[in-house]
Amino acid sequence: MANLKEIRNRITSIKSTMQITSAMKMVSAAKLKKAQDAITAMRPYSSKLTELLQNLSATLDSDASGVYSTQREVSKVLIVVITSNRGLCGGFNSSITKQVVHTINEKYNTASVDLFTIGKKGADTLSKEYNVFASNNAIYDNLAFDNVAEIAEQLMDLFASGTYDKIELVYNQFKNAATQVAQVEQFLPIKPIEGGNASAVNSDYVFEPSKEEIVEALIPKSLKTQLYKALRDSFASEHGARMTAMHKATDNAKELRDELLLTYNKARQAAITNEILEIVGGAEALNN
Repeated sequence: MANLKEIRNRITSIKSTMQITSAMKMVSAAKLKKAQDAITAMRPYSSKLTELLQNLSATLDSDASGVYSTQREVSKVLIVVITSNRGLCGGFNSSITKQVVHTINEKYNTASVDLFTIGKKGADTLSKEYNVFASNNAIYDNLAFDNVAEIAEQLMDLFASGTYDKIELVYNQFKNAATQVAQVEQFLPIKPIEGGNASAVNSDYVFEPSKEEIVEALIPKSLKTQLYKALRDSFASEHGARMTAMHKATDNAKELRDELLLTYNKARQAAITNEILEIVGGAEALNN
């Protein structure tokens, strides 16, 4: 059994760790509320905009729907990997890197794949095995629509120029503080509506100006919104994952502290008992 001093030092160390994990949990909880409100408010707008764009594109021929809807033979793929800059958030980052590896192996094992990493953790892990075309780790310092729009424009230019035939996003979708789901989402070319009736668009909307002009204006805005929503989803997921991880870490530290306190008290009691026995034994020896 460890001596009392060693146990005391371990208890002190665990208490310090508890203070850190508890503080990190509270910070993440405060940030999560704001991030959750932002993504919850944004989702209906983003979903409706995407639905409208897909329906409009379905009623136009390939030339009228623009270069961003052009379906090409996939030989060059760019995967946008969205992770965090910091760790201590459970499996948040590892789930994305695993999903990227799985996607490459299952879908693009015959194509050339490059990565565009947003977040330091994804770049650090995946750059060991795959080519990282570009990175942006500073976006989280100011996660505003205008800053994300610049990245979206860069991706749109890469597709329009033919540098890449397909661009996909891999990110964590926020469900709740304890649940984040890794998503693989097609960014470019614009995915056509699945099994829908394009003629329904004509009965639901009156177009002014023409559908062609509306699509031309909507496509860049929709793509920027799609990327911004993915980053907002990931940002909220990160804080939810970190809050949950730090909550579990704090609970585990409390259990370990209680176990060590019990061990300390038993060791202290045994030490006192031994001292008493020694004193009694010494007194009896003197009497004899």
